[in-house]
Amino acid sequence: MRLHIPTNIRWSDLDAYGHVNNAAMFGLLEEARIHAFWTGDSGHGNDHMATRILEGGPDADTFTLIAHQEIEYLAPIPYMREPLDLQMWLGHVGGASLEVCYEIYSPLQTATEENPQQLFARATTTIVLVDSKTTKPRRMTDDEREAIAPYVEEGIQFKRRS
Repeated sequence: MRLHIPTNIRWSDLDAYGHVNNAAMFGLLEEARIHAFWTGDSGHGNDHMATRILEGGPDADTFTLIAHQEIEYLAPIPYMREPLDLQMWLGHVGGASLEVCYEIYSPLQTATEENPQQLFARATTTIVLVDSKTTKPRRMTDDEREAIAPYVEEGIQFKRRS
């Protein structure tokens, strides 16, 4: 099952060509990831999500550190008022790590049969759960695994240059 995280484009995300800058894309993915996985009031109305299992912020017992990120751009993302449909799921769950998978689509609310959603990019982020006191990876708990189990699907297969 996928999470659908509505993600707004900000003016500061655009570059001189009028589309989302490649570096800004990592920030959009980060915002969606925080809304999907960190506990507490996100201000985005998704505080009921079962995946919100990780305490966020500098005082948290667990830090989520990025081990790897990859993005495959399929089409430029122009500025639009409606939020992008950022779809997320987990491609792999390790002992202390998660592979978060993303597909970034045009707004869901503007899609029609004649004008379906456009896939702009695919991405993955591998995050490692780290104990904030020891700064060493910590294993996921059974409760955490149970909460995220419905969101585990096949990971993204990126196109490769030959």
